Amino acid sequence: MAFLNKLGSLTRQSISQKGQVPVVSMFNSIRSMSSSKLFIGGLPWSTDDQTLKDAFSGFGEVTEARVIMDRETGRSRGFGFVHYDSVENASEAVSAMDGQDLGGRTVRVSFAEDRRPPQSYNDNNYQGNRRFDN
Repeated sequence: MAFLNKLGSLTRQSISQKGQVPVVSMFNSIRSMSSSKLFIGGLPWSTDDQTLKDAFSGFGEVTEARVIMDRETGRSRGFGFVHYDSVENASEAVSAMDGQDLGGRTVRVSFAEDRRPPQSYNDNNYQGNRRFDN
């Protein structure tokens, strides 16, 4: 159901942009929704891996739950990831948990996107302070 809602939203968005279809955006959204990995944002600072797993295990078999911690302080960064054994369970968790209260904070739940490779300074024809003489 979440997949169809997202697809409908992308289609409406493409129609509103003078008929131009953002094909790359649509493919990326479809690809991320075929994953069983969820992004959970807005977590309370006190949330640990086990608490996150317990909160999301009611929607199916959680294979991994991980709260991302700051390297320097060792404190939670306020977001994490939950992996399910199936896309259907992940979709059900998104529908049920997005916008819900968890430990006093409203959490955002969505399908996780693949990490983008870091951009180097050579991208976009970056030239720095180079001088061009005629």
